[in-house]
Amino acid sequence: MKNLLSKGLSGNQLKILAVIFMTIDHIGMILFPTQKIFRLIGRLAFPIFAYTFAEGCKYTKNRTRHLLMLCAMAALCQVVYTLTLNTLHMNILVTLSLSVVTIYSFDFAKKKGNLISYIIPMAVLVCVFFICYILPGFFSRASGFGIDYGFLGVMLPVLVYFGKDKNEKLFLLSIGLLILGANSGLRQFFAICAVPILALYNGERGKWKMKYFFYAYYPLHLAAIYLIGMFLTHFNII
Repeated sequence: MKNLLSKGLSGNQLKILAVIFMTIDHIGMILFPTQKIFRLIGRLAFPIFAYTFAEGCKYTKNRTRHLLMLCAMAALCQVVYTLTLNTLHMNILVTLSLSVVTIYSFDFAKKKGNLISYIIPMAVLVCVFFICYILPGFFSRASGFGIDYGFLGVMLPVLVYFGKDKNEKLFLLSIGLLILGANSGLRQFFAICAVPILALYNGERGKWKMKYFFYAYYPLHLAAIYLIGMFLTHFNII
């Protein structure tokens, strides 16, 4: 424990924790929907992903490639998400794609340094608001269409990105999580427990390049849990 506190957690280690929390969440959602503990633990995943994706935006060398890769993986994951869960509700990578677009647009305006350039991020915000709040109204409620965590979820990595240092990032993240919890219900407040974990972040990526692993894991684990659920249901185990 002392070694952990002294060295901290790398970005890769944080993402691995987020993946574990996410997997537990989806196991509960698909296999054990009446067991609330799975979903409570799962609330820790999104804050960690929001923080690490914001950090990734700061250090990525090719922003265009980064955004295109993220959008492509979001689209691929959505196919698996829709087939396994039978819903048009958008997966978390769609939320994070909108976050990254927003971050890059504001960063562009900030670097230009003039008021006219801020038309672009303002337009992006309007589009994101429309996608999160207006567009779902064009779909039937039965379709389940919506953006995971909504507009507030999209803004969470944006808040982290523009924090000046780790303490400010964690403070802004905490404020965002409390607002998200107030808007989403009591269970979502449990996400604030991710903040002490993120406080251990040491600012390093980690030794291994695991970006593609994290992208591939999302659709694969959903498909695996779905197939396990079909097997257990077929044999009347659950």
